[in-house]
Amino acid sequence: MSREESMKKLFVFLFSLILSVVFSTSASAYVKIDGIYYNIFSDETAEVTKGEEKYSGEVVIPSSITVEGKEYTVTSIGKDAFNACRSLTSVIIPNSVTSIGESAFYFCLSLISVTIPNSVTSISYAAFSTCGLKDVTIPNSVTSIADCAFALCSGLTSVTIPN
Repeated sequence: MSREESMKKLFVFLFSLILSVVFSTSASAYVKIDGIYYNIFSDETAEVTKGEEKYSGEVVIPSSITVEGKEYTVTSIGKDAFNACRSLTSVIIPNSVTSIGESAFYFCLSLISVTIPNSVTSISYAAFSTCGLKDVTIPNSVTSIADCAFALCSGLTSVTIPN
């Protein structure tokens, strides 16, 4: 084996090692607990995510989940988590959640009730766009509401926004 080939192999090995270290620090796992799908992260947090099955009816998101004996705090609702869940009617979000991701509830035509707790600080782009919501109360904790967050919610008749 030539010196050049040895150097190439060493470079590939070191590059692979660096990538594995970088990605292991932000690693996540995908789990389903009580009908809700989550990404769990190494910092002991969890994010509600889109599942293989559509959510329907009333969904109550817990403030924490336990996976293999370890507790994870549910801190966010991820991008597209409930996207196009047409038979989802209501969602109760726990006080542990601080952010609602992009298009999280987009096109949830039957979603008429959502409880947004005082812990939520941001509502992302198109989070509730094209939903069946009739009224919504934005808590005082929200400091950021992105464009189109409630766009095309034709049944929306009442929005309470804090100072």
